Amino acid sequence: MDGVLVHEGKLIPGADTFIERLRETATPFLVLTNNSIYTPRDLQFRLRHTGIDLPVESIWTSALATAAFLDSQRPQGSAYVVGEAGLTTALHDIGYILTDSAPDYVVLGETRTYSFEAVTTAIRLVDKGARFVATNPDPTGPSSEGLLPATGSVAALISRATGVDPYFVGKPNPLMMRAALNRLEAHSETTAMIGDRMDTDIVAGLEAGLRTVLVLSGIMKADDVDRYPFRPSRVVSSVAELVQEI
Repeated sequence: MDGVLVHEGKLIPGADTFIERLRETATPFLVLTNNSIYTPRDLQFRLRHTGIDLPVESIWTSALATAAFLDSQRPQGSAYVVGEAGLTTALHDIGYILTDSAPDYVVLGETRTYSFEAVTTAIRLVDKGARFVATNPDPTGPSSEGLLPATGSVAALISRATGVDPYFVGKPNPLMMRAALNRLEAHSETTAMIGDRMDTDIVAGLEAGLRTVLVLSGIMKADDVDRYPFRPSRVVSSVAELVQEI
């Protein structure tokens, strides 16, 4: 989503036409994001205000992927959550109990303001044996004032304190890609991953067996590609270049 359809809350030129073309041709698609703050309905509303209209079912977040993973591992379990509505709602929807009393999991997600008290509670619960899961490994996130610490950075703090590393569900874990493929009822051989980051989007698509398209409308520049040991199938300036190919 970020860097492909929108950038810093503004529409990337041609992104609305790209989505409309997918819908006109009945091409199955999902909009993915590692951000776990918002529910799909929240994101649908935010996208609509930029000029992109899509059904809520077409949005797949790291919070939803994390909930699906926990449901497959320990159905009807319990978790202590450090995060916001996108994550807590996803866990409630699968029947999880949110508690700080001997939870099965500590689940770390994105939040606008990380509470030292909440992080301390998470550390103590992990130290007592709660399984540690995080929505995504992104160390920083953008803001109008500059970089903000994100899930990966706070996960590192908890890991440093407990000696326990989290299981990251979101990109670049191909688990998120496979869950998305299952949701689309699609096959990897006929699916492409379009993203703006080599270290999350492109490597996740590659490891899931998808064709990969790097767009230069987000965080990466053309010169950055050669720094990585893997390459995308294609590099384009933005999704506007792909409209006529659908």
